[in-house]
Amino acid sequence: MILAIVTLQNLEVHQMDVKTTVLNRDLDEEIYLEQHESHVVPGQEKKVCKLVKLFYGLKQAPKQWHEKFDNIMMTNGFKINECDKCVYVKTTDIRYIILCLYVDDILIVGSNNEMVKRTKYMLNLRFDMKDIALANVILSIQIKRSSEGLILTQSYYVDKILGKFSKNDSGIARTLINTSQHESVGQVEYERVIGSLMWLISCTRLDIAFTVSNLSIFISNPRENHWKAIVRILGYLRYTQDYRVHYSKDPTVLEGFFDAH
Repeated sequence: MILAIVTLQNLEVHQMDVKTTVLNRDLDEEIYLEQHESHVVPGQEKKVCKLVKLFYGLKQAPKQWHEKFDNIMMTNGFKINECDKCVYVKTTDIRYIILCLYVDDILIVGSNNEMVKRTKYMLNLRFDMKDIALANVILSIQIKRSSEGLILTQSYYVDKILGKFSKNDSGIARTLINTSQHESVGQVEYERVIGSLMWLISCTRLDIAFTVSNLSIFISNPRENHWKAIVRILGYLRYTQDYRVHYSKDPTVLEGFFDAH
């Protein structure tokens, strides 16, 4: 939706990255850890360590980080979007700015470059930030601007999937119908490839959604025929690696559809 607005309004998409995300927040509850076996203090083997800072892997870390980020954004005049808590909007009578946060990746879109600069300055004051300037790649999605609008592609991500799960195969497939042969492998590998394909679907490759969704049903007990279908999908991705999503400037009204009862 944000990128569609960018296209219609002919705006720029800026990107920033928060360094050491979870380390930006102090811990506000009591949590203790056992001493690591390599750092046990002689005579104090039964003592535990009290945490005073968050660290990566702690389940409280994401919640604490978002609470801190929310407070800073609201203090600076932003409102949290009620439909997506990771989207923040600030408006004036004639200007607006939209900020989208995904863990430590930030997209900033503004109707005025001065508001974008002020937002970046505010973030730099409060966090250790990396300014990437105009967005190029976000969450494995490459963003390209054309005279017609924006183009989203994941050809590089597709290449990574093929290298990980199909590196010994160079075959292509023009359709998603399965005709290939493949020897069975473990359930974990099946889960990994399904997860990778699901991320493609959620971003730019809706054309494989039906087939992958059907195959995901068998994730707890994949059979050889399911692997044949996976191999077929990988061959199809190799053939269609440069498929992309194009946001054009027409129509000028955003429309959405849903199927709910």
